[in-house]
Amino acid sequence: MSTPFPFTAVVGQDDLRLALLLNAVSPAVGGVLVRGEKGTAKSTAVRALSALMPEVDVVPGCRFSCDPHSPDPGCPDGPHEPGAGVARPARMVELPVGASEDRLVGALDIERALAEGVKAFEPGLLADAHRGILYVDEVNLLHDHLVDLLLDAAAMGASYVEREGVSVRHASRFLLVGTMNPEEGELRPQLLDRFGLTVEVSASREPDQRVEVVRRRLAHDDDPAGFAARWADEEAAVRARIAAARELLPSVRLGDGALRQIAATCAAFEVDGMRADIVMARTATALAAWAGRTDVLAEDVRQAALLALPHRRRRNPFDAPGLDEDKLDETLEEFGGQDGDGGGDDDPDPGPGGPGGPGGPGGQPEPDDAPRGDGDAAARPEAGEGGEPRPSGAGEQSPVRAAEPFRTKVLSVPGLGEGVAGRRSRARTEHGRTTGARRPRGALTKLHLAATVQAAAPHQRARGRSGRGLVVRRDDLRQATREGREGNLVLFVVDASGSMAARQRMGAVKGAVLSLLLDAYQRRDKVGLVTFRGAAADVALPPTSSVDAAAARLESLPTGGRTPLAAGLLRAHEVLRVERLRDPARRALVVVVTDGRATGGPEPVALAGRAARLFAAEGVASVVVDCESGPVRLGLAGRLADELGGTAVTLDELRADAIAGLVRDVQGTRRAA
Repeated sequence: MSTPFPFTAVVGQDDLRLALLLNAVSPAVGGVLVRGEKGTAKSTAVRALSALMPEVDVVPGCRFSCDPHSPDPGCPDGPHEPGAGVARPARMVELPVGASEDRLVGALDIERALAEGVKAFEPGLLADAHRGILYVDEVNLLHDHLVDLLLDAAAMGASYVEREGVSVRHASRFLLVGTMNPEEGELRPQLLDRFGLTVEVSASREPDQRVEVVRRRLAHDDDPAGFAARWADEEAAVRARIAAARELLPSVRLGDGALRQIAATCAAFEVDGMRADIVMARTATALAAWAGRTDVLAEDVRQAALLALPHRRRRNPFDAPGLDEDKLDETLEEFGGQDGDGGGDDDPDPGPGGPGGPGGPGGQPEPDDAPRGDGDAAARPEAGEGGEPRPSGAGEQSPVRAAEPFRTKVLSVPGLGEGVAGRRSRARTEHGRTTGARRPRGALTKLHLAATVQAAAPHQRARGRSGRGLVVRRDDLRQATREGREGNLVLFVVDASGSMAARQRMGAVKGAVLSLLLDAYQRRDKVGLVTFRGAAADVALPPTSSVDAAAARLESLPTGGRTPLAAGLLRAHEVLRVERLRDPARRALVVVVTDGRATGGPEPVALAGRAARLFAAEGVASVVVDCESGPVRLGLAGRLADELGGTAVTLDELRADAIAGLVRDVQGTRRAA
């Protein structure tokens, strides 16, 4: 077994370490979501935490880790009599992104349940994680229904498995930790709210601190056991401090003054619901216990707000999580009572990396003068010195701000797909309405009871049935086929040429694309962005689950030059070809945003037509958003739609509240001549 990197040897990342330790002190806080760029020690810190968790006493032989002093009365392995147990380390269980529902919650043996009435249950990861840590790396890439199951179990402290009237329940209380890179896609606001705390992490811009990170990483890789031994005393000190804080936690007093500050803060920041108030109260209590105090102070409330509120302020996918600290301090001062100190501005807390911080002895304080790089320059594509757009050719105009987004009509791919679960096009999915039955391929997951009974009934006499039970064989079992919705790849091909560059018109076009991006976010699609102008086409954003990144690229998109429509279509065709190899089950919807003009090079119109017919020949679903304006219209976008084998809509028709048009499916096959 490999030796994990010591928790106390992690350099910096004070908020991350503090949030993890507060959940170790009080799992009722509700877990932590760690957001940050790649290579920022997210996974290292989470895996290192497991070594600091106190040991747990369990009932010998119980697969569900029941506490011997108060065993779960409904444990599937029970009933257990209270008594002595055996001590073991708290587990850290990792949930893979590609895990199935049965792997997460467990599986019932349907054949034995039908034939013998026996609840033969194979526990899943939720049972393994009971009284330990459940870690989900890349939680934003986990299927939505799995995230729902995960968070429901975390909230209720129990997991339920239902299969055709057969039900099993077991306790499942764990410290939930998720990590994610926002560039790869966001969690829905409803799911964000279910995580107690959220922290943003980024790599330090301080050279000395980066040097220390590399030095420790290399030392651990060269001699893991020796490196861990050098940090053993610091690890033991933090482990003892967690145990002491857990014992002190029931004695911590949350006074009326602190409660008033918590309620006023949540109200001031217009946080929906009451979960934020409860999480803040639990976090502030855990902070006081971690500091060795029995009273919650204003500084605890302030720190709790910084950890519990930023992700709950997110209203739509393009909002950046954050909190106005000046407004926070004003609110705490205004509503400070006898239990608070007005925000603690005069004597700020030394921080989690200081002498009282989560690192304890050996923790590394954050340098006071360490620069806080926000990476804005790297996040702005095509930015030159001073943040100005880098010129790309004669006639280019500066970027235009997008108009206000609106609710769009539903554009869907025709037919029945088999892609990942989503909300756009019809597909065969694990969840949805039952449409039929088939023989199972591999493990049975969704039983079609009527079809199974119908298959087994003619053979009962031959099988010697004598009792009330139905004699069921493996060949009789039928898997239910279900129809739901899938997520698609929505590839935007945006004309940024001079013919589109009238500033008011381009603002409307960007607003329409932004609206479609919002729709793609809500329908759980992947998105990509190809732009064309001047003499070539560029892949502004390869297919990704992050609509935030697509919106940022769209906002900075300059315009001008000729209209290489054929180049844009050919580049989009190549993007689809590569993506088809990576994700063959995900169907594509190509959205071409243009006025249909093609200029530049020999025979640009004919070349664009040949490029468009490649999509029609492969049956790729497409729609052309016609951006032509003015009293005289050439109808070029409609002709392009015909060549693509798709359909055309105007900017006005794209609106869901427009009078003209109905919700339409994009035609995926070439129209008849």
